[in-house]
Amino acid sequence: MKSYKNISPIDPDGNPMIFLKNGTYIDWQTLEFRNTDILVEAGPDGKILYPEDSGSGFLANPNIAVVDCSGKYIIKSFANGHHHVYSALSRGMPPPKKNPANFQEILHSIWWALDKALDLEAIRLSALVTAIACAKNGVTFVIDHHASPFAVDGSLEIIARAFDEVGINHLLCYEISDRDGEEIARKGLDETAGYLSQWQGLVGLHASFTISDATLKRSVELASGSGSGIHIHVAEDLSDQEHCLSHYKMRIIERLTYAGALVPKTILAHCLHLNEQERKIVSGAPSWVVENMESNLNNAVGFFNSEGLGPNIMLGTDGMHSDMIQSAKSAFFAGHNFDRIDYPETYRRFRNVHNYLNSNGFKGDGENNLVILDYPSPTPFNQSNFLGHFLFGIESKQVTHVISNGSLIVKDKEVVTVDETDILGEARIQAKRLWNRMK
Repeated sequence: MKSYKNISPIDPDGNPMIFLKNGTYIDWQTLEFRNTDILVEAGPDGKILYPEDSGSGFLANPNIAVVDCSGKYIIKSFANGHHHVYSALSRGMPPPKKNPANFQEILHSIWWALDKALDLEAIRLSALVTAIACAKNGVTFVIDHHASPFAVDGSLEIIARAFDEVGINHLLCYEISDRDGEEIARKGLDETAGYLSQWQGLVGLHASFTISDATLKRSVELASGSGSGIHIHVAEDLSDQEHCLSHYKMRIIERLTYAGALVPKTILAHCLHLNEQERKIVSGAPSWVVENMESNLNNAVGFFNSEGLGPNIMLGTDGMHSDMIQSAKSAFFAGHNFDRIDYPETYRRFRNVHNYLNSNGFKGDGENNLVILDYPSPTPFNQSNFLGHFLFGIESKQVTHVISNGSLIVKDKEVVTVDETDILGEARIQAKRLWNRMK
């Protein structure tokens, strides 16, 4: 085990390290508990280092940020497999004039009305608000799927820089679609190509029913040429599957297979309305499925069932919120009725985002991304019963400190990288403007 006894307190880039004192570290993979001090290296490739002795020599060093973790638990931070920054300013907005009767009407009257009204400033505030919420919930990595058809150019970089400002790592994409015409679809492709030339990301597609064969072909070619993958909504509603059968005489997974889209970096969001053959194809492919239970319940589109999909299943929030612990619990409780899911499987899906990122070589989810939980349990808490506590005790409100890439971004439950009060004030102004444009 590596010791920090002879490690410099400043990393090669001049960033100070963090000393976590007197905590209980929980290994996120083995769930082993260990009472220890930890030195956290800064930077995207930083490590966590353990002492051979008490490490007391570091405590007096002014270049070390000491965080007292007495009575607290240290564990790897969380990650979101499917988010939507563009929905951040929708909370409390006026309802549509007509109550949507089905999923297609929900899209047309709510989400497509909202994304059409977004401008670059609203996108920036949406990203900052999302990043702050993620940070306070212990989420340090977000895979986001963005749409703003009348503010496409530069949108991804605006989101990336807002996330960086707060300290949230990211894997972004723009939602390419033909629903607003060929020119906007082309802009989405161009925005994606430009972004991928400088940042890690994915090639986003809305869903099969809004993507022409030509756009699908160009998107898969872009993903292949950039060494990336596709991020797409798949059979979220039965209407998506019906459209594919009607227009292309095949089912959605077959269409994506023939297009060459099912590569290791590809993310298939939802996957509710798949038949046995499609599930067999997904199970045999290296791609990943992301479950969004609460969104599915909210939209009344169906229930996630993992049967036949294979092990590559992770969890997302689909823009509903930024609390991954809450999403894990929803997957478990709702899954009792519609899915084969138990304690270990819930936690496995919750942590599978890390495996997706690591297996595909994406940066920003190293071991120096940590949360410190203040969880004073009234019952014994240890390796053997961690999963019971995870589902019935631990909550995001217990996240006290958050470390992202070795830097402290939340201290004593407050974001320290940006002024949250000012940002929320700006966001409220932008939200009103956004809602007025939607009219």
